[in-house]
Amino acid sequence: MKLSKTGMGTTKLNNIDEMYPGQSILLQTGQLVQYGAGLFAYNTVPLLVKRNIEKIITETLNKYDCIECLLPSLQPDTIWKNSGRYEHYVNDGTMLVTESNKGTFCLAPTGEEAVLEFAREKLKSYKNLPATYYQISEKYRNEIRTRGYLLRGKAFSMLDAYSFDVDEESMAKSYENVRKAFLEIFDKLGLPVIPIVADNGAMGGKKSEEFMMISEQGEDKILYDEKTGIGLNTEILEREDYKEYLKNEYGIEDISNLKEIRTMELGHIFQLGTRYSEMMNGTFINQDGKESLYYMGCYGIGVSRTVAALYENCVINDEKWGPCGFVLPKSVAPYLIQIVPKMDNEEKVELANKLYEKLKENNIGSILDDRENLTIGAKIKDTKVLGTPYLVVLGDKQEGDMVELEDMKIGETKVLSIEELISEINN
Repeated sequence: MKLSKTGMGTTKLNNIDEMYPGQSILLQTGQLVQYGAGLFAYNTVPLLVKRNIEKIITETLNKYDCIECLLPSLQPDTIWKNSGRYEHYVNDGTMLVTESNKGTFCLAPTGEEAVLEFAREKLKSYKNLPATYYQISEKYRNEIRTRGYLLRGKAFSMLDAYSFDVDEESMAKSYENVRKAFLEIFDKLGLPVIPIVADNGAMGGKKSEEFMMISEQGEDKILYDEKTGIGLNTEILEREDYKEYLKNEYGIEDISNLKEIRTMELGHIFQLGTRYSEMMNGTFINQDGKESLYYMGCYGIGVSRTVAALYENCVINDEKWGPCGFVLPKSVAPYLIQIVPKMDNEEKVELANKLYEKLKENNIGSILDDRENLTIGAKIKDTKVLGTPYLVVLGDKQEGDMVELEDMKIGETKVLSIEELISEINN
């Protein structure tokens, strides 16, 4: 990508939001654009980061034998009335509804109803089970109190998955399968996420866990033991039977060593049992030739939330000015190298273009800062704003065809030929 084509000017950061500095930087630099409370547009770099997160999610779930689909975000009210949840979502103001001459339609806040409609005609026999469907799509909730920019918006991208099984035992296996997949996803993203015991709440069902990132920016408080890795949402303690629930479902008998910490929820998984199958007549033919209800699980990762968490997690600070940008993880960074040449030196510009083309030939994403009338210092600041992991400066100190590659995270530099640089990045 050539920066001159993006219309990006110089960036000056002022009054950074202390609670959410990462997203504040994205907004001030035009990488996020706010249309209203809880409504955001993505510019190129965070959009590509989001797509790379989605790619990791998709590849990992495929590896765990989940099946991708795409359900409509705009749905007829009838399927919600069939489940009995329409009045609840409308009365509490969560669901966005539109009237037309063809009927009443809803913008989906979640996908249990739609996936049951989708699966019913495909999973007619026990021979078709188990099966887990998933999608990554936009969801809509009329949040009265939007918070944390992308962390709690009215429109948000979400991974939601749903498992269908013949009985409770196989439902538990599907649950564990997706649980492992989620842990692998967050590990690949480099986010310090822990699964904790949670209450099923309005979702119903038997068992659930939240995937929490330890963060002072989070709105949740949990009890956690660093030594054992045991954690639970404090909401659990509001249950009258919480001791029996923790012991029977999770094998937890002693919570005296758990300490309260603040966290940010990025995912949630549930064992739903037959609740939604009963409400919507979700049945299959079992081995005895009789109708049986699906045992379901549902699983979610807030993709836009994960984008926000990732940016907040990789904020870097200037000793004098405080938060000044990011170093994106290499696993999701769309552009690995930013090339900053001295634009009034033809030799440097020629070498920059040569390096840029060589990187393209080797499928290594790079940014060429070819903007005129800007100092190299200003351009280096923008490298931090865009979160590029590596930097190559072609200024007065650079000699011949050798270039200096700087790792922006650790500050380490190496002087390499273009061929050596490509090899270094690929390795």
